[in-house]
Amino acid sequence: MSKKIIVFGPGPQFKGGISNYTVSLAKALEKQNAEVTIVSWSQQYPAIIPRDFIDRKSKVDLLQGTNIEVKYVCNYNSPFSWYKTVKLIEEIQPEIVVFQWAIAIQGLPMGWITNRLKKRLPKTEFIYDVHNVVQKETGALDKMLTRYALKAADAYIMHGQVTIDEFSDFLPEIDFDVKVDKSRSFNKKTIFKLYHPVYDLFEPKIDFDVENEKGNLGLHKTVFLFFGFIRKYKGLHYAIEAFSKVSKQHPDTSLLIVGESFWNTVDKKNPIIKFKSWLFRVLKSIFINSKDQEKDYNPLALIEKLGLSNQVVVVNKFIANEEVHRYFQVCDAVVNYYEYATPSGVESIAYNFNKPILATRVGHFAHAIIDGENGYLAEAADINSMAETMEKFLAHPIPAENVKKIAAQLSWENYAATIIGK
Repeated sequence: MSKKIIVFGPGPQFKGGISNYTVSLAKALEKQNAEVTIVSWSQQYPAIIPRDFIDRKSKVDLLQGTNIEVKYVCNYNSPFSWYKTVKLIEEIQPEIVVFQWAIAIQGLPMGWITNRLKKRLPKTEFIYDVHNVVQKETGALDKMLTRYALKAADAYIMHGQVTIDEFSDFLPEIDFDVKVDKSRSFNKKTIFKLYHPVYDLFEPKIDFDVENEKGNLGLHKTVFLFFGFIRKYKGLHYAIEAFSKVSKQHPDTSLLIVGESFWNTVDKKNPIIKFKSWLFRVLKSIFINSKDQEKDYNPLALIEKLGLSNQVVVVNKFIANEEVHRYFQVCDAVVNYYEYATPSGVESIAYNFNKPILATRVGHFAHAIIDGENGYLAEAADINSMAETMEKFLAHPIPAENVKKIAAQLSWENYAATIIGK
């Protein structure tokens, strides 16, 4: 008899990697003969955040051909909707609920929902799929909300040893067993040590004319790709500066920057947006230990400053799901010079296109990228080291077959089977 499973996370109407992940996980679980429902946020974050989180560009239905239903019910700003979420899940009577955990600010509603459900559904297993434990820059409130939510779970999925160590340091009072198979612990909480599976939502097109697309975009022979939301911790400023050193000796190379500036999705002249922005800055300064205002981050200004306009191509917008393949198919390597790293959705997409990754030796990347095998590693915050990895790649390209071997170990099939317990 098939199991009923709920995946709680942002549904396909939202932008970003966690939304894509939620959809991929739901589809993988259904392929294991589970009856799957996505219970989604209708609004993921406090209304004061001045950003549009809805994907208004993608046309393709990522759930086409499945029986998966999406229920957009949980509004961060409405505790009444939290209660409705509990009632909905109780009515479905699932054997397993998998919560997507990625950001502390969601800890209050997620923790409240989990604790209420545990009382109403004592036979249900509540698993938190932990993308990262806490953000790099966090304050007392974030830590409190993280503790409140994570302590409510029966079991956890971690995508690598780095996350397990972070969890152990942050919640030393939790006694847990680490499993790499489908077995559960009965006297302790279980951590399933898995991985970030390779995204299967974005497939390369067999008949895609790479050279023609390079010409359309104005790209040179060898292309380094930065892809995804432009945020400071992703180190685009490092990538541009490192590329400026390489480009002087290699005029046949291009840096392709594709992604939306994270805080530039709304009309900043709108009085309501202005007020939200001001209030958000004030609250952020109170609750988060950071003097860094990421809203002022503008690495694209470096392109003109460093005289790179002829070798850097920028597509500064959110990319619809059906267009993602274009940028990965024209590139030769993906650049992830992050300041810190948990398992990365961009890394996972790159593997699906058999593209090597140039990354910094931080967090997850230090273990996931095998230097010279599926990419090259640079030292963090070291522009010269980053430029050297680009030079290494130009001199000794990583074969696609190497990347394919790594990707083969990161299947959704095994991931979903572990959750179900097959």
